[in-house]
Amino acid sequence: MTPPPQTPSPHALLHGITLERMMNELVEHFGWEALAGRINLRCFALDPSVSSSLKFLRKTPWAREKVETLYLHMRHTIG
Repeated sequence: MTPPPQTPSPHALLHGITLERMMNELVEHFGWEALAGRINLRCFALDPSVSSSLKFLRKTPWAREKVETLYLHMRHTIG
C-alpha cells in the first residue's frame, strides 16, 4: 500500500529563498503602498526600503511570518 502524499510544510516551500529575495519580489509585485496595506508595518509605510525592512524583519519573527505567508500566497497565485 502506498502512503498518502505529504503536504510540504511552509518552511520547506521557502527553502533556499532568502528574505531579501522575498522582499524584492513582493515590492516588485505589489509596490510599497499595497504591501503596507496588506501587512501593516511602519517599515513598509514610512520611507520604505528593502534594507530597512530586512533589518526589522530579521529581529521580529511575527512580522517575518506575515511576509513569508504573503510571499507564499503570491507565489501560489501567480505560480
